[in-house]
Amino acid sequence: MLDTQTERVLRIAKSKPMVTAAEMASAGIHSQVLSRLVRQGHLERVARGQYRLPNQPITEHHALGIAARAVPHGVICLLSALGFHEIGTQLPADVWMAIDRRARRPALGYPPLHIVRFSGDALREGIEVHTIEGQDVRIYSVAKTVVDCFKYRNKIGLDVALEALRESWQDGRLSMDELDRYARVCRVHNVMRPYLEMLVA
Repeated sequence: MLDTQTERVLRIAKSKPMVTAAEMASAGIHSQVLSRLVRQGHLERVARGQYRLPNQPITEHHALGIAARAVPHGVICLLSALGFHEIGTQLPADVWMAIDRRARRPALGYPPLHIVRFSGDALREGIEVHTIEGQDVRIYSVAKTVVDCFKYRNKIGLDVALEALRESWQDGRLSMDELDRYARVCRVHNVMRPYLEMLVA
């Protein structure tokens, strides 16, 4: 027979895809109870301070949900955003996440993070909120992601940026107005101009 604290933990865990040690502590559940439930197989530890029921379904974007919960001020960007939007052929092992230049670097064992520092409107503009396994995840839009790829072309490769631009344009997933707007926000308008002219030539 399950004790009262175990019943409470499992009841809370059933109500959402993932729970944190902080949430449990605020409900009066000691961390030792969580550790015991993990050992007994009632809970699964997916990252530091993050738990879920073992039979919870995992989606292909599971790592993005964990990263977003651990770093709520971050935004999924660049290669991870391309992967989410199903653009190009990149399959990054790390979760690429943008944070403010002044923000403390997050410490997260899983998933591995590739942190990129953004600032001002380049950080704030173009954010969409998608739900992954019950978790709100902030991800840059297709157009903003493509522009970011040009801004960080030295980090990810110009070939990746060009592939993303061509594919998303051919699929009708962005407009020239969107590209122009974000290119000005990210200060890469002159860099992108010849490639944009080729698109509409």
